[in-house]
Amino acid sequence: MEIKGELKELIFQNDVNGYTIGVMETDEEEITIVGYLPFIAIGDNLKLIGKYVNHPDYGRQFKIETFEKTMPESAASIERYLANGMIKGVGPAIAKRITDRFGEETLHVLKFEPTRLADVRGISRDKALEIADQFNENWELWQIVGFLEKFGIGVQNAQNVYKALGVNAIEEIEANPYILIDLANNVDFKLIDKVAMELGFEYNNEKRIKCAIKYALSKATLNGHCTVLEDELYKYVSLLLGVQNEEIEDSVIDLKVKGDIIIEEREDNNWVYLGSYYKAEDNIVQRIFNLSNARNIKKIHNFGQELKAVEEKSNIVLSDKQREAIEAVNENNVCVITGGPGTGKTTIIKVILDLYKSKKKKTVLCAPTGRAAKRMTETTGEEAKTLHRLLEIGKIQEEPNSKFDDYDIAPIDADVIIVDEMSMVDLFLMNYLLKAIFQGTKLVLVGDVDQLPSVGPGNVLADIINSEKVKTIVLNKIFRQAAKSKIIVNAHRVNNGNSFIKQEESEEELNKDFFYIKENNQDKIVSQILSLCSGRLQTYGDYDFFRSIQVITPTKKGALGTKELNKVLQEHLNPRREDEPERQNLGAIFRIGDRVMQIKNNYDIFWEREVDDYETGTGVFNGEFGTILNIDEVEKRVKIQFDDEKFAWYQYTELDQIEHAYAITVHKAQGSEFDVVIMPIVQAAPMLLTRNLLYTGMTRARKLLIIIGNAGVIDFMINNVDSKKRNTGLEFKLRNAGD
Repeated sequence: MEIKGELKELIFQNDVNGYTIGVMETDEEEITIVGYLPFIAIGDNLKLIGKYVNHPDYGRQFKIETFEKTMPESAASIERYLANGMIKGVGPAIAKRITDRFGEETLHVLKFEPTRLADVRGISRDKALEIADQFNENWELWQIVGFLEKFGIGVQNAQNVYKALGVNAIEEIEANPYILIDLANNVDFKLIDKVAMELGFEYNNEKRIKCAIKYALSKATLNGHCTVLEDELYKYVSLLLGVQNEEIEDSVIDLKVKGDIIIEEREDNNWVYLGSYYKAEDNIVQRIFNLSNARNIKKIHNFGQELKAVEEKSNIVLSDKQREAIEAVNENNVCVITGGPGTGKTTIIKVILDLYKSKKKKTVLCAPTGRAAKRMTETTGEEAKTLHRLLEIGKIQEEPNSKFDDYDIAPIDADVIIVDEMSMVDLFLMNYLLKAIFQGTKLVLVGDVDQLPSVGPGNVLADIINSEKVKTIVLNKIFRQAAKSKIIVNAHRVNNGNSFIKQEESEEELNKDFFYIKENNQDKIVSQILSLCSGRLQTYGDYDFFRSIQVITPTKKGALGTKELNKVLQEHLNPRREDEPERQNLGAIFRIGDRVMQIKNNYDIFWEREVDDYETGTGVFNGEFGTILNIDEVEKRVKIQFDDEKFAWYQYTELDQIEHAYAITVHKAQGSEFDVVIMPIVQAAPMLLTRNLLYTGMTRARKLLIIIGNAGVIDFMINNVDSKKRNTGLEFKLRNAGD
């Protein structure tokens, strides 16, 4: 059956696959609709093909098979469409003025005579053109979204496709569906292949084989790999397509000639790279080699005397290892300082700062994430920036096909650059950083090599250390004060493959800052978490959830994953209040008072800060935590105040950048510290149950760590050092640099 109508209500929408439950008003009735409807909003006019079904609990529904978005027809429906928040700066008031002025002619004006919108009060000529551009872009984009749905390609990728191909996207894709592999991330090759075969492509078509090769390499990079063994690549492609190695080899040769892929010969094996990944590794090696071998023009002479003066002035007594690390910075243009918690990394950074500042040298502090940069600022008293902000690369890096080193980066004005949390820096970020460093500048890489590797491809810190081509100082002594912390003692025990210290083993002077609650039942673990978050810890140490406590979990899925924990914690700690507005978005309900996290870099969003003086700026970055202060239903926007006191207004259409943060994954917590960490541990995918994940989660706690969970799973994690090895070539290239 086919039904037409207007979407009146969104009951639920899955943010991953677009599965939607809503209410649609047709000429005859209001009907509940269920199915996959990505990129829709209340007020949209839809044509749906499907069938009526009877749900045992919810009654009569229309189950969607295919869909199409149609233009609204009446002035009232046009007004609702314009007011649904999809067009920035157009709320209900502006939408009403537009439709009052133009009536059913509104769509014609938007499409063909946009300057006439300036006749409406409150709309300038520039604003009129901006509104029309957004309307038409949204419309064209949605047509592409509907078309790409059969390829399993979601909204974000549809936007990338639209940017790359423009208004002719559908025609170009129908001519060659395989171009989608180059234009969209995380696409399903089998769906593209199925459509291509239906369009008449032969099974051994060269475009098909080349596409499969690039798809196989791209898929490997999603697991952190930079390269693939040539034999394994042939096996995978052969199984995927049902073609012979000879046919694959012809396509490999052609892709190699064009520079799309590169084959690196190492000892007995050949490794295949996508061109951009090989180039990034090669650039890193050349720049580290050149930087290391440049003249040491920033070296401080009379070093021992100068260092002693800084120690006396700062009232610091350095250990031999710390002094060795600082001396290594002075003697080398590039060096690595690595060690776990409590081994003195922060003190070293402070002394390096004081030492070079005393000689009028300019130092720059930076870290991969906003939280890590903020923590660096707090511990040193000096401003630290995110690498993205420092390099001004965010917008470029996040564009499709942007992993090529084909644009200029402004050089960093610094004598010494110190990068903290280096384990989080991936291949491309390291490439961009090194591109911005002048010859002669000192580069100090600080991090804990035993933490989780970067989310992006590569294992940069470990590869640099293992190459033995860069001076590395390993801090392995826990300082006396830190050794009193059971958090730090247990973190080091786990990192060395040992279980938590038992109560009877613990000495009297150890702080009571670590507790393990043995529990196997998931419901009871959830109850423990709720109890701790809503009163027990307040009584124990005056720890308020919203000021001090963070729940960190290994996984997104299941009863103890972030999705479900965020729901139950929100209901427990910030329940619905009848007199306050809420906003539902992509399956989440946002309320005033919610703890949230920014999950992508937004370099353009305007913010204000009113602490000592009034201050404004732009940019909120991935990993920043905030609290919802207000939900404005008239202007369709949400006000969020972040941890650094700045606040920004988010249009409803921008809420896909925000997630609840009552509970976060260990990966999201990396680079941050919290006064109290509660960490549930239960059975999950073995790839998540690793020693370095447990260790990373434990080291996020500053004052108190509570681990709740299954003793067997914890023992498994402590013994599971077989976290999947990443295939990279950086160590190999560094070892052979200059040969």
